[in-house]
Amino acid sequence: MKKSRGFTLIEVMAVVAIVGIIAALAYPAYMGYVRKANRSEAKVELADIAQRLQRCHTSVLRFDDKDNCPVYEDLSDTIETRGGAGFYKITISALGSESTKTAYILTAKAIRAPQTKDVGCEELTLTSTGISEPKECW
Repeated sequence: MKKSRGFTLIEVMAVVAIVGIIAALAYPAYMGYVRKANRSEAKVELADIAQRLQRCHTSVLRFDDKDNCPVYEDLSDTIETRGGAGFYKITISALGSESTKTAYILTAKAIRAPQTKDVGCEELTLTSTGISEPKECW
């Protein structure tokens, strides 16, 4: 009698099932880490723009000077984040009842996957007073 070598169909199916279960548990956690890492793209860009706007305010005592503040000109057309994969679109608007001359709010809105599924963190904001929202995303 000849003894056969190899795996039985049951053994192969058991391995496939175990790998499937591990993948089903690991993938959502992995995507959560990917979204969290990609969020840094928006944070860096918001901080950079805020710093450049502050330089404009120091020079001409206002944030919305299109002639002397090129970053404001860029933001008036909205810009996509440049530092990474362009997951966010950044816009500027007035803060509360004030004008963009004296106070602003920068908003980074997710425009590409996987960031569009970053529940609760699809939109990050930074104000001229340094307030960043939502807190759990920063």
